[in-house]
Amino acid sequence: MKNFRIAVVVGSLRVESFNRKMANSLIKIAPRNLRLEIVEINQLSLYNEDLDASPPVSWVEFRNRLREFDGILFLTPEYNRSVPGVLKNAIDIGSRPYGKSVWAAKAAGVISVSIGSLGGFGANHHLRQTLSYLDMPTMAQPEAYIANAATLFSDMGILVDEKSREYMETFLHEFSHWMITNTPEKNMASNR
Repeated sequence: MKNFRIAVVVGSLRVESFNRKMANSLIKIAPRNLRLEIVEINQLSLYNEDLDASPPVSWVEFRNRLREFDGILFLTPEYNRSVPGVLKNAIDIGSRPYGKSVWAAKAAGVISVSIGSLGGFGANHHLRQTLSYLDMPTMAQPEAYIANAATLFSDMGILVDEKSREYMETFLHEFSHWMITNTPEKNMASNR
């Protein structure tokens, strides 16, 4: 079975973020052929096209780091029925300059984690719309809208809700298959 390096982009900067807790849990339960690594976005200044001629070091490092991965797994909370500005900013930085997007043709998955009962449905779908434009084949099924997040984790940040854990294992298993069928050999960073 092919092995894949997966960048995990967490759309929340909060220290006790439920999305970060879920990301850390996914790293522990991922199938053997998926190596998940969180790629931080908190160091990125706001995107400004005027800076593309001489981009900030943090932008260059972020773009170069993402090129090392075969696929991307996005975890996002929902702010006002959409994704947080910090996540959209990271996506914009990775997509520029025009024609040099680090996202293009990388298979993707989306998980929204929310304290609400809708599980971040709005953010999940807004993000999918953006990823479609960026030419990122995004897994459609199973969908992952994780609701009532405040009840799922222990005080130590461990995913203790058994049904959620089983669902995430299923999601990652399917994401593994998605990577196999949606990653052209020429795009594979970890198998060169």
